[in-house]
Amino acid sequence: MSIKIDRIASNLVKEISYILMTEVKDPNVKFVTVTDCKVTNDLSYAKVYVTMLNNEFKEETMNALKSASGFIRHELMDRVEIRHIPELEFVYDESIEYGKKIENIIEKINEKEEKDN
Repeated sequence: MSIKIDRIASNLVKEISYILMTEVKDPNVKFVTVTDCKVTNDLSYAKVYVTMLNNEFKEETMNALKSASGFIRHELMDRVEIRHIPELEFVYDESIEYGKKIENIIEKINEKEEKDN
C-alpha cells in the first residue's frame, strides 16, 4: 500500500473510534474498539476491524455497526479531508482471540515442562 492510503486508513481508525465513542447513541456500540482499517487502492471501500468488550453480544453489536455505517460515513465527511468517503464494512477482528489461544497453549506447554522437571 502507498503511504497516502496508510495515512487515510490510520486517520479513519482514529475518527471512527471517536465517532463510536461520542456520537453514536446505540448502547450496543459503546464498548467497541477499532483495531485496524484496510482501504482499497481506489478509496471506494474500507474494511474496519473491530473487537468488543463483551463477546456475548457480538451479533447484535455487528448489526448495530452495520446499521450505523451510514451515519458514521456522514460524520466522516466533516472530519476526513478526502473527496469520497469509502463504503464501510465492519469485520470482527479475531486476531486478539487467536493470540490469547496461542498464549494459553504456550502456558500449558510450560506448565507441563515444569511438572516433568
